Amino acid sequence: MSDNPLRRPVDDAVTEELIRNLVHGFYARIRTDEVLGPIFARVIGEDWDPHLAKMCDFWSSVMRMSGRYKGNPMLAHMRLKMVRPEHFGRWLMLFRESADEICGPDPGALFVSRAENIARSLQLGMFYKPVFRTASA
Repeated sequence: MSDNPLRRPVDDAVTEELIRNLVHGFYARIRTDEVLGPIFARVIGEDWDPHLAKMCDFWSSVMRMSGRYKGNPMLAHMRLKMVRPEHFGRWLMLFRESADEICGPDPGALFVSRAENIARSLQLGMFYKPVFRTASA
């Protein structure tokens, strides 16, 4: 069951301007982070504008149900062979800091909740390798 069956924005306080501020503020932190910065720089290169626009579309779709994002986050992340499980914890830490600072406690908590679910899903898709055992006869 969806927690938003009518496909309305998660909260009226989550505006496109707030999304833009969060995305740009968060990725400014990422770019200077000693662990994640080099990973993102290797993938994105010098021109961050297309990535930032894509992330604004993504978060608009997640938080405002705008439907603007048309990508496949799992496929995009599966291609990144340098990403490790521990990178998700650092990503979430920086995201939490950004959301708290830029959005305030209530809208920030909504973003963080979604980010935690997204990170969990990506980690499972990228790193979970179940072991199947056959019953001995």
